[in-house]
Amino acid sequence: MTRANLNWKQLGFGYMKTNHNIRYIWKDGAWDAGTLHAEDVLPMHMAATCLHYGQEIFEGLKVFAQKNGDITMFRADENARRMNRSAEKVFMQQVPEELFLDAIARVVRANWEYVPPYGTGASLYVRALLIGTGAQIGVKPADEYTFLVFVMPVGPYFKSGFEPIRLVVEEEFDRAAPNGVGDIKVGGNYAAGLRGSVKARAAGYTEALYLDAREKKYIEESGPANFFGITKDGQYVTPHSPSILPSITNMSLVQIAEDMGMRPVRRPVPVEEIFDFVDAGTCGTAAVITPVKSIAYRDREAVYCNGTQPGEYCAKLYQQLVAIQLGEVPDVYGWNRKITPP
Repeated sequence: MTRANLNWKQLGFGYMKTNHNIRYIWKDGAWDAGTLHAEDVLPMHMAATCLHYGQEIFEGLKVFAQKNGDITMFRADENARRMNRSAEKVFMQQVPEELFLDAIARVVRANWEYVPPYGTGASLYVRALLIGTGAQIGVKPADEYTFLVFVMPVGPYFKSGFEPIRLVVEEEFDRAAPNGVGDIKVGGNYAAGLRGSVKARAAGYTEALYLDAREKKYIEESGPANFFGITKDGQYVTPHSPSILPSITNMSLVQIAEDMGMRPVRRPVPVEEIFDFVDAGTCGTAAVITPVKSIAYRDREAVYCNGTQPGEYCAKLYQQLVAIQLGEVPDVYGWNRKITPP
């Protein structure tokens, strides 16, 4: 099958209509067989619980064309498990893991020509969405759910690509509270995070870095991504907190860092420790790793690199993870799952 006529190397990170999305409905105790749809709008009851009571969770992952020609999804089984942890916490119907994986394979095959070719720097972004579509006016779980998966080819999350960004520690707003829903992927977390993000950008920074809501002493995460720092003796440190979303990219980097001898550790990270790190980054599906140039905290600024060149550790970790995703080095962890062609 021929590829779509796109300038693959110039793609940004944004919505693009492709051939089909796939939708499954849970009703009367069971999921249906799923149906492919060409339209990119949803018919929805005005009293759907996703609109009124926030019964909405999502996942993002990527599909890659590998060096040997295979098309693979990266760690989609972990996305399925995380979605079900999210569903359980906000009382939504869970999606069986095999259904989740089969849905991705089906929608990728239906949009095969949109998988960016190997070597272009682009990938196929997969958005999986679970929403309460049953009508309820009382505050209670829906009796009907829609599981939807759509895809689009994307380039770098940040227009600058793999270049260092400037962060600012956010002390006025909280991203999530202890015992809340900061550890699951619900849309409301991102809506709440817009306050800090917009404020940071207005002040000339790329993104905000949030502190814990209880003590305002420990680093939590950046607006859309987990945070990590590298100590002077080369240790990979990433914050531990019950209100941080467990990033699958960060999980992967912890494994890679361990194999590189970087002794990874998850622990509470006091904000003052930013001045002791020699390198730092944020990580997530969309950008993989975004190197951090500097972090502003009150009247001081921790600087990790100058110009547009990332720090040494961010570069090494990024190169190794991307090489695994693209099949340029052996996938010793079994993270890539092949999708058979249509």
